[in-house]
Amino acid sequence: MTHHGNENLSVVPLREFVLDGFRGGTETQALLFAVFLALYTVTIVGNLTMIIVITLDARLHSPMYFFLKNLSFLDLCYSSVIAPKALANFFSSSKLISFAGCATQLWFFSMFGTTETFLLAVMAYDRFMAICSPLRYPVTMSSMMCACLVLGSYCGGFLNSTVQTSLTFRLPFCSSNRINHFFCDVSPLLQLTCADTSVNDLLLFSLCGFIIVSTTVAVLLSYGYITVTILRMRSGSRRQKVFSTCGSHLTAVSLFYGTLFAVYAQPGAVESMEQGKVVSIFYTQVIPMLNPLIYSLRNQDVKDALRRLRQRWVAP
Repeated sequence: MTHHGNENLSVVPLREFVLDGFRGGTETQALLFAVFLALYTVTIVGNLTMIIVITLDARLHSPMYFFLKNLSFLDLCYSSVIAPKALANFFSSSKLISFAGCATQLWFFSMFGTTETFLLAVMAYDRFMAICSPLRYPVTMSSMMCACLVLGSYCGGFLNSTVQTSLTFRLPFCSSNRINHFFCDVSPLLQLTCADTSVNDLLLFSLCGFIIVSTTVAVLLSYGYITVTILRMRSGSRRQKVFSTCGSHLTAVSLFYGTLFAVYAQPGAVESMEQGKVVSIFYTQVIPMLNPLIYSLRNQDVKDALRRLRQRWVAP
């Protein structure tokens, strides 16, 4: 995405951008609005329910559910950075977003997304310790350790987001201010600059690639040891419970890492910006909606907690 032919374009101090969003007439926009609204509503309800249930049920006050509650919080924030503005723009004639608003959206989007990437790796490590070293688990995964792991995930997200946003918005932008996307992301923003973006492209590939690959390796190593341990178990019921818990996490990891790897860690993997928008819907709206469903439908402890909470509210 290096732009060598833009030297003759005028460089202007932009105060606002236009989010082009999706192509199509009024009917298409109305359909997309309904889809986004449905996804966002289910995301809010599902993740808030997970947070409330884990907070109120004392039986779920364990490291695994502490991380799961933080995952639900991240999904809620991650989706909320994108969805409200996208919904407002479907029927907006201007589709404007201020320069500062665009930078803020990119920073929070990158921060929450990167933090979730690290947190999913932390959750794999938690399962590794619980299954492979059950006697050391209460000491190793203490409350302080859990808090430090979550804080470390946020620090990683903060660092990556600050680097990506600062390097993107220090570039000079040309006279065009139309972003060919439904939110402010690095790739469509780099298409508007008059400067050589090879350094930004390399940094985007290197940083995001390193984060995704390193966390993926951590997950694979953890589950490699977990698989060996499970195969050695003699109790069929315990093996089934472990498979159920790990299956939920592996499903969430595969969905999230898979889409991020396709977009950010492989240059040219997404052939067009329109295709990129569709993939973006998946990891900004669909996955945050699916995560609470994955964990609640496949996890007996969560289903039991939901039943107890419902009985408590229904009881006279």
